[in-house]
Amino acid sequence: MHLPPLMLGGIEIVQLSAGAADLDEEAIGGSTVLRMSNGAAVKMTRWEKMSGTISGLGHQPPGLDGLNYKEPLELRSTQINSMQGEGLVFTLPSTPRPDKAPWAYALIGRDWMDAEVSTVAGVSTVTAVPGAALYQVWWCPVYSVFARRPPKSQSNATAMHGWSIPWEEA
Repeated sequence: MHLPPLMLGGIEIVQLSAGAADLDEEAIGGSTVLRMSNGAAVKMTRWEKMSGTISGLGHQPPGLDGLNYKEPLELRSTQINSMQGEGLVFTLPSTPRPDKAPWAYALIGRDWMDAEVSTVAGVSTVTAVPGAALYQVWWCPVYSVFARRPPKSQSNATAMHGWSIPWEEA
C-alpha cells in the first residue's frame, strides 16, 4: 500500500531527509461521566476533536520554520484510521485526504482481501464480496489544526536533527 507524503501547511515532510515520522493521535473533548442516584453512569459529551504529535529524526530539519503557527494549518496525515463491521456502509468520523481515497478489505475465512469501495460526502460504501464475514474501511485523514512551532534538537556528533510538532484540531 502506497501512502502519500505527510504534509503540514502545504509543506511536505520529506521522509528521506527529515526522517520517517512517528505519528500519534487521540481524541480530546468536553465530556465527563456522571453518576445517577442509582449509580448508573451517563456520559455527557459536548464536543470532541483530535490532537496528536508528529515527530522525527533525520539528516535534515523538516523545513517548517516558515509556517504561520498563529493560524490554522492543513494537516494531511498518514495515520491510518479504520472502521470495521458486517455491513457495507460506513460513515467516516473524519475527512479523508483528497489525494488518497479510502480503501477497503473483506474478511474471507481468515484472510483479508482487497474490496472495492466508493466514498461520497464522508460515507464509504463497500461492494459486497461473496463469503465475506466482515469489512474494513481504511483512510488517512485531513485536519485543520493549530500546531506549535516545533521543538528541535541537533547533534553535531551524529549530524542528526530531531523535531516534534504537537497539534490540536481547530
